[in-house]
Amino acid sequence: MHQPTATAHSSLYYDYQVHPYAPPPEKQGSRTRHRVVIVGAGPIGLATALDLARYGIASVVLESELQVVEGSRAIVFTRRSMEILQQVGVAAAVTAKGLPWRYGNSFYRGERVFRMEAPHPQDDRFGPLINLQQQYLEGFCVAQIEREPLIDLRWGNHVTDIVHNDGDHATLSVDTPDGGYEIDSEWVIATDGARSGLRQKLGLKMQGDAYEGRFVIADIRIKLDLPTERLAFFDPVWNPGNTVLMHREPDDMWRIDYQLPPGEAPEQALQLDSLTARINAQLEMIGAGGTPWELDWYSVYSARAMTLSDYVCKRVIFAGDAAHMLPIFGVRGANTGLQDGHNLAWKLAFVLRGWGSPRLLDTYSEERVAAAREIVGEAGKSTRFMTPPTRGFRLLRDATLSLSLQHEFVRPLFHWRTSRPHEYVSSSLNYSSAAGPHGAPGSLDGVLNGAPIPNVCLGPDDYLFDHLGASFYLFYYTAEPELPEALRDAVTEIQQRGFPFEVVAIVPAGRRAAPPVLGAAQTFSDEGGRFAALYGFAPEGAQAYLVRPDQHTSAHWRADSRQDNQKISATSLKAALHSALGLANGA
Repeated sequence: MHQPTATAHSSLYYDYQVHPYAPPPEKQGSRTRHRVVIVGAGPIGLATALDLARYGIASVVLESELQVVEGSRAIVFTRRSMEILQQVGVAAAVTAKGLPWRYGNSFYRGERVFRMEAPHPQDDRFGPLINLQQQYLEGFCVAQIEREPLIDLRWGNHVTDIVHNDGDHATLSVDTPDGGYEIDSEWVIATDGARSGLRQKLGLKMQGDAYEGRFVIADIRIKLDLPTERLAFFDPVWNPGNTVLMHREPDDMWRIDYQLPPGEAPEQALQLDSLTARINAQLEMIGAGGTPWELDWYSVYSARAMTLSDYVCKRVIFAGDAAHMLPIFGVRGANTGLQDGHNLAWKLAFVLRGWGSPRLLDTYSEERVAAAREIVGEAGKSTRFMTPPTRGFRLLRDATLSLSLQHEFVRPLFHWRTSRPHEYVSSSLNYSSAAGPHGAPGSLDGVLNGAPIPNVCLGPDDYLFDHLGASFYLFYYTAEPELPEALRDAVTEIQQRGFPFEVVAIVPAGRRAAPPVLGAAQTFSDEGGRFAALYGFAPEGAQAYLVRPDQHTSAHWRADSRQDNQKISATSLKAALHSALGLANGA
């Protein structure tokens, strides 16, 4: 029988809670076929469960342990992740606890050779990056789930096998502290991490590179008079030829990641005397030698840049580290996984509710595999610089480091290519009014088909994304008091089909008042001109966008087009939605 640790993890700063195991209904003889079972209660599994609940989809989350993850693990979350976390109801808690930052520094031989500045436009509610230990995020998600009746989070439930994965459902074998049981589900979402048991049971292999460079992660509590910025040290005197990273975390914690020399075994590196000597050497190098510190948690990881070629295997869908393993350089792991879950949640919900074609799940794999491959390419560049895999790469890296001391033009090569949202410009869900479904994005000042929409500051502590939910949206630019009658009729017809769809009217600057536009669920006045600037709305510019529930566009129409079939109409709106729901392969 599965016996998870029932003693709370020890921590200098985090109050771990042991959640009691409760016998599941299946142990009492019930054999319900669930809609969704999620394996793994890390941040991706928890956020995906919360996302599904927004569409009325119930899920069971199976977690083998009785408490959230031990150690800081993922610590840097991007603006896009915060926008997703806002949708599932935990962004406010993350913001209240986390440490925002926007600058990254690279040092070589004691000199700062590059300073990265992440932009923070006035229209973004969230800063570009925020530091928070993973167990805090998981705890916030668990607290939100406890308020959500559609989610059954089962602690101490360890998935041991998948005994059926075909037809209209999958069956999992689960072990618990009082014995095993089987659970049936129409869909299984595997968010069980980099060592995914489900991936192994299904015999699936990742493609990509596993690098030799190993890093030790050490969380220490220490008071340092340093700002919340990323610190990267290349070829430090105490660790020649290697790299060291430092991040400030909440609660006077600091994360130190240092690369091991080739050939050093993890067991040797994690001995307390080795850890102590190296942490002291790093503190001495930054001028903090002799400052008291305490060790909280430590581990070893290897840099990998790999992905499955398909994230859907019959009735099992992979997301997060179970689908791809990405180096931490550029904060890609958890941030990419959160985008996986946000892309998947609306598509799976629309399939289960009968609103969209099952082909939507194929597009989940298409879009997110393409995103992972793009990230693998970028992460590979960063990883080869941080941990050169061959003598040739090391010679090039060292030459760059040496030149950077005197030549400004070399220094941008230190940029670590931080995680960013993928643009699904080649998605089969996109619709071009000029070319029909899957048409090229076309030239449009504003937002390309497949790209995420920008946020807009509407006023003090009021942003566009605060008003968006689990729905398709038509962003419609108009100076008229009502939508055209034919378009209103089309909107009514669409809404009668039962799936969430709303019109957001954007009223141009200069109109004296902006009462609700007839036929629109929400109306915003563009008095500050921010919509016009970010979306290209103008009398001779963009007229409308179709926005997916994950805040990516899938169609646009121009106001100045001389061809009627490129302007929005009832017919083109319905065709664009037909395409976005995976219901059409043609016009």
